[in-house]
Amino acid sequence: MARSCMGLLTLSLLLSGCMLGPDYQRPPLATPVQFKQIQGWTQAAPGDALARGAWWQLYGDAELSALVARLNLDNQSLAASEAQYRQARALVRGARATFYPSLSSSAGVTRAGQGAGSSSNDSAAGVANSFDLSLNAAWELDIWGKLRRALESSRAGFAASAADLAALKLSLQAELVQSYLQLRVLDDQQRLLDATVAAYARSLRLTENQYRAGIVPKSDVSQALSQLRSTEAQAIDLQWQRAQLEHAIAVLIGVPPSELSIAPREQLPALPTIPVALPSQLLERRPDVAAAERRVIAANAEIGVAEAAWYPDLTLSASGGYRGSSFADWVSLPNRVWSLGPQLALSLFDGGARRAELARSEAVYDQTVAQYRQAVLGSFREVEDYLVQLRVLEREAVFQQQALDAARESLRLIENQYKAGTVDFNSVVNVQATALNSERSNLTLLGSRLTASVQLIAALGGGWQAER
Repeated sequence: MARSCMGLLTLSLLLSGCMLGPDYQRPPLATPVQFKQIQGWTQAAPGDALARGAWWQLYGDAELSALVARLNLDNQSLAASEAQYRQARALVRGARATFYPSLSSSAGVTRAGQGAGSSSNDSAAGVANSFDLSLNAAWELDIWGKLRRALESSRAGFAASAADLAALKLSLQAELVQSYLQLRVLDDQQRLLDATVAAYARSLRLTENQYRAGIVPKSDVSQALSQLRSTEAQAIDLQWQRAQLEHAIAVLIGVPPSELSIAPREQLPALPTIPVALPSQLLERRPDVAAAERRVIAANAEIGVAEAAWYPDLTLSASGGYRGSSFADWVSLPNRVWSLGPQLALSLFDGGARRAELARSEAVYDQTVAQYRQAVLGSFREVEDYLVQLRVLEREAVFQQQALDAARESLRLIENQYKAGTVDFNSVVNVQATALNSERSNLTLLGSRLTASVQLIAALGGGWQAER
């Protein structure tokens, strides 16, 4: 018996090099050689293990960096994703454990009888006690690679979960940075409107004095008052917008909105300068693309698991222990029992269940391949979008600054002319409105450029530096 078991074990070990199912190969992709919106790009392969660094430091704002640090520690969405990551890691350990023999033990006592009789005469009634103590071992040999494919799938799922965690962290960081930058732009708009309100108040006092002196009509006073109140309303309207951004930042860093207050500040964060040529490795760091590919690896391995179901499972089992009818001499040599032997298990008929499972696994693989290709195409589109957006906004900013300079000069001239009495107040109001709109448009454009820069950084996987 022992010799035949050793023969089966030797045969199984020789066959264990066989693994059913296709080995993974990256799905072919029709990707561009370079981006058309900027020079210096070449085709790249996903590599999310590349270092990203603290990309938010590009904006030169210490308070922003402190908020991102709090997000990394206390954001609840990240905490949930990190728990999911640990679940995937535990699944890998569980899949690896199937390669080893399982060992179990049991102990019990059984009282059984047969026939009718008096409970006071157990032996006559065929009643007996049975005491059992056993140690059992079983080992499923991975002849067809089912366990190895399952481990391969679990490892790929674990890697995908790690990439999902990195993708969520990058997305939340980008959301926080965008909210913070927009909040600072609103602070600048608030300062602009407050200064404009003060200027309009001085203009109203001047107009009232001229009206009392009989220089200007009552309608000029009404226009000045209307302009002042309208601008005050615009200044008040910014308060709820700023409060909502502050509340969003509070939730991102894991605190109630009532516990976070970001004081206004005069200095705006710096706008990062995009390098003329960016290394192709940057796009490799996108964790969502890496996660999509690793799900393809997992689905590919599941095909091998489904194919292995068509072949018999070989299990080596052994057990030993003691079985007796008396507790006093239960554990003794005469009561010793043991068993040892291999077992082959093969499903002969299942109504097409295995064929259906294989078809499902192949369909899941095709689905994940399509999702991976879509993720890659989407990543190229996003980078192209933000590159062209930043380029257009940069050109637009040049003309907007020229328009703002002209509006400021026009306002200075018209105010001097009004004080000299050469123009009416209606002309002053029109020029003041144009100047204010130009100032606000300039700030709005700056906010759009800051937001687009964050979106480009996120689309590249984080930062300009390609550290290995």
